[in-house]
Amino acid sequence: MAEALLRARFPERYEVASAGTAPAGVHPLALRVLDEIGTPTAVLRSKGVGELVDRAFDVVVTVCGRDEPSCPFFPGGQQLHRVFNDPSMKIGSEEARVAAFRGTRDEIDSWIRDTFATGP
Repeated sequence: MAEALLRARFPERYEVASAGTAPAGVHPLALRVLDEIGTPTAVLRSKGVGELVDRAFDVVVTVCGRDEPSCPFFPGGQQLHRVFNDPSMKIGSEEARVAAFRGTRDEIDSWIRDTFATGP
């Protein structure tokens, strides 16, 4: 969600790439809640960090727990770290799961607007 939101909010300012340590596909509920607010999702695909390891970045944002051994490190550039609730871990009704994705989407969107509007 962060990739799509940052790309949508500041397309002229940032070239955005994201990846995970265990890519498993873009969650359908993530796509659904991004679509609800008109955020383009067509270019989203699940990628592993290995696809980005040879790229240089000005800013690297990690969202995994700092103590997780799988949390990647990319040298160079400014390092930002922020943990968000993982809505895919929510158990319950479809309505509760969608609400969890909306909550995380809104939290990420607010953080992106606050952090990247004038540059990190």
